[in-house]
Amino acid sequence: MTRRKYMTQPRKNLLRVLAGETLATPPVWLMRQAGRYLPEYRAVRATQPDFIAFCLNPEAATEVTLQPIRRYGFDASIVFADILLIPHAMGQKVWFEKGEGPRLAQMELAKLAALSPEGAAERLDPVCETLRRLSKALPSDCTLIGFAGAPWTVATYMIEGAGSKDRWKARTAAWSEPALMDQLLANLADATADYLIAQAKAGAEVLKIFESWAEGLPAPLFERVVIRPTRRIVDKVKAAGITAPIIGFPKGAGPHYVRYATETGIDAIATDHGLDTGWAVANLPRGMPVQGQLDPAVLKAGGEVLRSETQRLLDAWGGRPYVFNLGHGINPDVPPEHVDALLAYIRGS
Repeated sequence: MTRRKYMTQPRKNLLRVLAGETLATPPVWLMRQAGRYLPEYRAVRATQPDFIAFCLNPEAATEVTLQPIRRYGFDASIVFADILLIPHAMGQKVWFEKGEGPRLAQMELAKLAALSPEGAAERLDPVCETLRRLSKALPSDCTLIGFAGAPWTVATYMIEGAGSKDRWKARTAAWSEPALMDQLLANLADATADYLIAQAKAGAEVLKIFESWAEGLPAPLFERVVIRPTRRIVDKVKAAGITAPIIGFPKGAGPHYVRYATETGIDAIATDHGLDTGWAVANLPRGMPVQGQLDPAVLKAGGEVLRSETQRLLDAWGGRPYVFNLGHGINPDVPPEHVDALLAYIRGS
């Protein structure tokens, strides 16, 4: 694996780690750190009845992105958006049902595969405007992260019409209609690459690809629907001259984590809480920065278990480039003071 070289030493802690440096105290940020567990977020959300419009409102999105930075002083800030903005921009109707999550208009696979990636990134310029505002508003030591959903994960929502734990319709379509599925994934990869390039040009210093539904895929399917489209994105982003490091997060990939880390071209890998830590330490590429692993339920539990699990991960990943994070996003019922305690444990204060 070829590590990206920086012309000068990055000053921000997250960029230092993503460049391959090991720090005594790892940088920390949390997935969904801007979200419903914060009362200030809920106050803004109450003024934004349509979630897609909320994501595309630079003023509101900037405010909620900054809230956890003001409260906790995280080392990184991830722009407030959603992985389903890409199908929205490509022409599929997307909405959110209160208490139920995302819904997408049902379309035949052939029609989904015919949706064009052209212009999708331009239609999501409000997210880039949020990034431009954040670049000016964030503290000088806070790294700005842009992100997108991976093609397979986004395709599963497009095909299923909602979230699905077993992705039955999407997996069946991948096996039974491979040409159409591959075309949909290629179109999504191209739209996603353009979107990430635009985010980097707007000020994102790190890019993250969320493969939330990597679990349970046999090796041949994992190669087709996860590795190849992700590699297509990474290649296109880097070919555009973007030097922002790219973090990949194949949640639930298990032993496929190694192939994902070595074959997609990503610069750092985020790990979920179900991945065995000892196995991951022994098998993931030694020089590759690693992020994550704390079970969000431990953050909810708090107390001694939060301290001990935090220390376990700090000990396990010590001696290599590591970013402290959760193995998935913060749940809405997590007490905000538990995040304060987590940061105190990590930073020794």
